[in-house]
Amino acid sequence: MPQFSRVILRRSKEDAVKRFHPWIFSGAIKQAEAQDGDIVEVYSDSGEYLATGLYHDSNIAVKILAFHPVTNLDELFANRIQQAVQVRSQLGLTGSETTNCYRLINAEGDNLPGLIVDWYNGTAVIQAYSIGMYGQRQRILAGLQAVYGESLRAVYDKSASVLPRSLGATPEYLLGEKTDEPVREYGHHFQVDWETGQKTGFFLDQREHRQLLTRYASGKQVLNTFSYSGGFSVYALQAGATTVHSVDSSTKAIDLTKQNVALNPLQTGTPEGTHEAFTDDVFVFLKTCDRQYDVIVLDPPAFAKNVSARHQAVMAYKRLNLQAFNRLRSGGVLMTFSCSQVVQRDHFQGAVLAAAIESGRSVRILHHLTQPADHPVNLFHPEGLYLKGLVLWVE
Repeated sequence: MPQFSRVILRRSKEDAVKRFHPWIFSGAIKQAEAQDGDIVEVYSDSGEYLATGLYHDSNIAVKILAFHPVTNLDELFANRIQQAVQVRSQLGLTGSETTNCYRLINAEGDNLPGLIVDWYNGTAVIQAYSIGMYGQRQRILAGLQAVYGESLRAVYDKSASVLPRSLGATPEYLLGEKTDEPVREYGHHFQVDWETGQKTGFFLDQREHRQLLTRYASGKQVLNTFSYSGGFSVYALQAGATTVHSVDSSTKAIDLTKQNVALNPLQTGTPEGTHEAFTDDVFVFLKTCDRQYDVIVLDPPAFAKNVSARHQAVMAYKRLNLQAFNRLRSGGVLMTFSCSQVVQRDHFQGAVLAAAIESGRSVRILHHLTQPADHPVNLFHPEGLYLKGLVLWVE
């Protein structure tokens, strides 16, 4: 049995662990015989074993891998990855003819806290958000190879973009090399830049919402803000939108949007719509543009990274949604999102409500939206729920 460092909790601080919450905060720790990145066993003050996890000298001091003694780490990682693949298989994502990109590992939601793995048609892109998980890359690679076999063509480690520079992590291929083959999502094609793009290269968590947009886009004038690589724009055009405008402050993102629109020629019989892309600040664009739209998509980046920034974020969501209400025709549809984890659903909906009141418009909720099933939330870790969305009918 491997020998792990020990962490001892203060008296009466084991309750959260016994409720299977996967985080232990530094204030709960009485004694830690561990260094950053160590695998540790956690004990109560009375000596009772509680969990095994990854230690980090920070506010969240231990992220728990298992609530039972671990005798074989290779087996633990292999089993967790196998279980994650089984879930995606049950969802119809593995082996799908229309979709070959999805989230494979969603951190605590797949019982591998601090680890994201996204699958792009044979390439697995990994991001380890802690020093401890970064140290497990070879076990992650072995687990992926065991499950996918020859269908795993490459593994790209992008952890350096989310870890402290002092760690010295570098982006690298742990297996294979880069391919330029587009991925498919519900039959739509996208070029994904996982090396230098945002996150792992594509916002996989909006897959089902892009598909939902097709219900409302036919024959409509659509505005896609914070467009990044143009996912919503492609779906709207393919659904028969007459006009689609894409707006993003990044020239690189707009170039990628144009590339992806060009990758998806309209099918025979689909009315041809026009697409224009604008490199502009979304707030400025909404304030200064002189036209109305039938459908607007608001998918901004996280406005708050921590609780101290939450109030300002809520105010920003209000301003953004108010501007969108002012640009919608009567009978228009607004798809509005927040991916700020610290802005909870009631905060976000309250911001949208305040904007609706100020706009004087009559507004109905058609859909409550959240992250898709390949981004599962651990029932014992509600903090894993980050994506909130509303589809609104605006008179």
